[in-house]
Amino acid sequence: MTLLLPSRQHITARLSDPAFLSRAGATAFDDAEDAAGRPGGPVPAAVLVPIIWHATGPGVLLTLRSTRLAAHAGQVAFPGGRIELGETAEQAALREAAEEVGLDPRLPVVAATLPDHMTGTGYRVTPIVAFIDPPVVLTPDPSEVQTVFELPLALLFDPTAPTRRRTEWRGRMREYWVWPHAEHLVWGATATILMNLSRVLRQD
Repeated sequence: MTLLLPSRQHITARLSDPAFLSRAGATAFDDAEDAAGRPGGPVPAAVLVPIIWHATGPGVLLTLRSTRLAAHAGQVAFPGGRIELGETAEQAALREAAEEVGLDPRLPVVAATLPDHMTGTGYRVTPIVAFIDPPVVLTPDPSEVQTVFELPLALLFDPTAPTRRRTEWRGRMREYWVWPHAEHLVWGATATILMNLSRVLRQD
């Protein structure tokens, strides 16, 4: 199925419209009680959700985390990490993207802030959506990022694209979103944030 995307101007308008943003609610891992017991409460974090506006069609930039990392090794993620003292979520997202994939922090044009996502590992993640005009030169840090790739933005306008899967974890059946990609499994917090963005962008 071929989908006709709205213009960048229409997408920008949706991302800044409270009526559209209200479609996305705060999301939480279904084991949020695990995070509640973390000393000091949830750890504030931010991720950059970069939409690169190619002439052939926009794509959402994602990373495949290095297999050498202690946490979430080999998983698909947005560039991001902890919010340092004195930083805003936007500043943290841009800094982490520069550190992880070498993205020039002057390039992204921030379009919206999505509702926070609480992870099961105790992080309260603020997604920062931004547009980037090519050309984009990236230099991933091999200690953190194995590779970078893109998910076509068109998929976020297709309600049939994401699927729900179930698996047993800690003695309970869990459900989670998965977005289609030929090479990588896009699931977990990343898939949920993409689902929230999809709800904001779609007109249905």
